[in-house]
Amino acid sequence: MRIVNVKHRKYRLEGRCQFPLARFLKLSPSIFLVVVVVVVASLLSLFQQRGEQLGVSSENMGYLNSVLSSSSQVYADDGPVSGGGLSQNGKFSYGYASSPGKRSSMEDFYETRIDGVDGEIVGLFGVFDGHGGARAAEYVKQNLFSNLISHPKFISDTKSAIADAYSHTDSELLKSENNQNRDAGSTASTAILVGDRLLVANVGDSRAVICRGGNAIAVSRDHKPDQTDERQRIEDAGGFVMWAGTWRVGGVLAVSRAFGDRLLKQYVVADPEIQEEKIDSSLEFLILASDGLWDVVTNEEAVQMTKPIEDPEQAAKRLLEEAYQRGSADNITCVVVRFLANQGGGGTSRGSSA
Repeated sequence: MRIVNVKHRKYRLEGRCQFPLARFLKLSPSIFLVVVVVVVASLLSLFQQRGEQLGVSSENMGYLNSVLSSSSQVYADDGPVSGGGLSQNGKFSYGYASSPGKRSSMEDFYETRIDGVDGEIVGLFGVFDGHGGARAAEYVKQNLFSNLISHPKFISDTKSAIADAYSHTDSELLKSENNQNRDAGSTASTAILVGDRLLVANVGDSRAVICRGGNAIAVSRDHKPDQTDERQRIEDAGGFVMWAGTWRVGGVLAVSRAFGDRLLKQYVVADPEIQEEKIDSSLEFLILASDGLWDVVTNEEAVQMTKPIEDPEQAAKRLLEEAYQRGSADNITCVVVRFLANQGGGGTSRGSSA
């Protein structure tokens, strides 16, 4: 790396752009400064994580720890958190498993919730994978479903209610982040069960996969910056996509849609893609998971592993353990929902979340 003496060079934000790199990338000075700030924050976070992995103590991290303090949740060393339950009407059961994996901090959150809305038993399941800290993912986990079921059109027009809830939650998150020094964001992969309908909504690169008739079917799309339509949308908004180890928005963020990410909000939207599936006897189960699973396990492999395991909690734990054994370097969170279309009877819910 060549060190350039800039002692006598003046940079101004007026007139023609004076930043050589910004001029090369054809960016305005203001956008260039935003990108620089986000890159520096990301590098500091990476240095801290690397220091922790190498066994550097908190005391030796010194200034970095004071700058990068966050509410990241650290799990105990005695294994993943897991649980599950059965809906009151006996139509579906669910299980979850979540672990920091090989990372020292936890930025994954999940929600498993059964509620009653206008006399309907409703299932709400979600996986939220944070970046830049845990704050954004935790906020979405705590607020998204409450905003959704309180929407006046939740039953009559569920798709528009989901879109509105995502937008409202993102707006409120951004307001709550105004006083924060670090920029945080989160993916969201959610599944809403209402009557005989399954509605899957997704923002980011967590993923939803169903097993229908024995086949693995992705019911969400990973939002990556190099996808043709996503790249076009970002560039139309005045942003850019560049390679920095992987394709990134502004050279910083590896997902093209997310909650939060205030400094990139013009380009990184929280508009969900929503897919509806009919719940019938051919629909066997649903898997929601963060990319800690999908980075090392294919859709087909996940479905094949889940098929023989009737208990969804055990199935979620099996997926988590397989991802860890295959070397996943990320937090790992899995939620499995089994549809019991041909079974009757009641049951009790013992839902939980983290």
